[in-house]
Amino acid sequence: MQEGGQSTIQRHSFIRISKLPDVRGRITYISSHVKQENLYAVYETTDRRYWTELAKCNQQEFEKSGTAGKCIEAREFIIALPESFPNLYEPDKLLQLFTDSFKEKYGVECISALHHNKRKTNYHIHLIFSERELLPEPIEKTATRNMFYDEQGKHVRTKKEILDENGNVRKDCKIVKKGEVYERNLFTAKNKLFKQEDFVDEVKHFYTDLINLLVKDDKEKLHVFDSSGLYLATKKIGKNNPKAEQIQTDNENRMRWNREVDRAIVSGVPETEIQQIKKEYITDSIKESIDIFGSEPERYGNIIMAAVAALALLISKVLQKARELSAKIFQTELIPSPLPKQEKIILKEPIANSSKQKHELQSKTQATEQEISNIPPKPVMSAEAAAYPKLLKVYKELNRQNGIIFDAERERNSLEIERDSLKGLAKLTKKGELQSRIDCKNEEIDLLKVGLSGIVKRYGFQNVHDFYKTFAVSKTANAEYRDKAEKWEEKYGENTERQEKESVYKRLQNFQRGKTDRQTKQTSKSRDRGAR
Repeated sequence: MQEGGQSTIQRHSFIRISKLPDVRGRITYISSHVKQENLYAVYETTDRRYWTELAKCNQQEFEKSGTAGKCIEAREFIIALPESFPNLYEPDKLLQLFTDSFKEKYGVECISALHHNKRKTNYHIHLIFSERELLPEPIEKTATRNMFYDEQGKHVRTKKEILDENGNVRKDCKIVKKGEVYERNLFTAKNKLFKQEDFVDEVKHFYTDLINLLVKDDKEKLHVFDSSGLYLATKKIGKNNPKAEQIQTDNENRMRWNREVDRAIVSGVPETEIQQIKKEYITDSIKESIDIFGSEPERYGNIIMAAVAALALLISKVLQKARELSAKIFQTELIPSPLPKQEKIILKEPIANSSKQKHELQSKTQATEQEISNIPPKPVMSAEAAAYPKLLKVYKELNRQNGIIFDAERERNSLEIERDSLKGLAKLTKKGELQSRIDCKNEEIDLLKVGLSGIVKRYGFQNVHDFYKTFAVSKTANAEYRDKAEKWEEKYGENTERQEKESVYKRLQNFQRGKTDRQTKQTSKSRDRGAR
């Protein structure tokens, strides 16, 4: 009974890690065309001798430590890829990209293979990596005196300890003479990072980002489940799993919580309060149950349902307050006062035939041109701000759906009150009918709650929480853009001073052209009179 597993509100985990006690055997298995029916590519960052030396080093260190169990020679990631990749990318180049990216990030040698399963429904990479790095130069230790080792390779103080009754060195015991190398290290110690709990999550995020850069269809984009978030992950049910029924029931309870979280977010319940209910009613309750009763998965359903009930009660309170506030605001709402009228701008037509006035007009024209050229560029709307109208439509659709759920819950509550208030003969005759109506209403409410996640998924979001985060960013960006644009319009827009200046400028140009045309006509007439 543990909180974790895979997610249905987000894609099932696409990567898993395993320990390798026989790295050379595993390499042979993943890279052999004989053993792999659908092997497309193999890529190595170093030669095969490296893995032989690595295995030898790990075995020697394991023997020295005296640890029980199996020696771990290397580790392996299996990375599931989108099924569109075989049609989009060449296997060799794709495998090289994933492998070199890992080596560049973590600095260790790798060997990888790209496969399909037999039915060609799972396109995946096997990536084996070393936990040690190769030293620039081997570190050798030389014996300063004769050294003696027993059958287990353990160093003993005197030669007498490795001799038999006849004074001969026992089988499997050995002597390292003075001046000889008794230990040679090619590798560093194992990197502790690879044993840390958050290492796999780090790699998941790393490869999620890489895959999302490569996919062409947004529907194939991956999302790593955040176990510290608001939702509960569901578990994937494998074939012939003896606990399939138990896991299915567990998943249904988890999804019921997830639907209630969606509802809470749409209803305006703060994330901190949702997180607090999850911690108090689920995380802490599970730990307490395990401490008292041990691991009993059948208790998990009751824990989840208690959490769902607590969250539903909080949602009801928040919605009720919101509706009361909305009604109060509507009743006291005032009609906004009209904006002050703008003063009408009257432009006087300049008078011609004045050299002084001509000089003034030319000066004004030059000044106007200079002021217009100094106007900063109009603010440009970002992609986040531009998406706001579409996201607002989704936001309103979620609120409409939530309102329908709220009304349906009120109807159900009324039926429950009516059922519980029955007395006498009516309790025997009407109770069954009312209970049937309550059950139907509960089914309707569950479907309506599923519809909340369905709305955001139609627009490409994994869940309601992801949508609201994007919506908040877009709303802020849109408001900032509108504020900047309004300020720019006030100062430089077409309906203010800029319009006046441009209008004056155009009138001046028209006036000068008209004056020139009149002068040309008068000159032409004078010439015609002189010719006569």
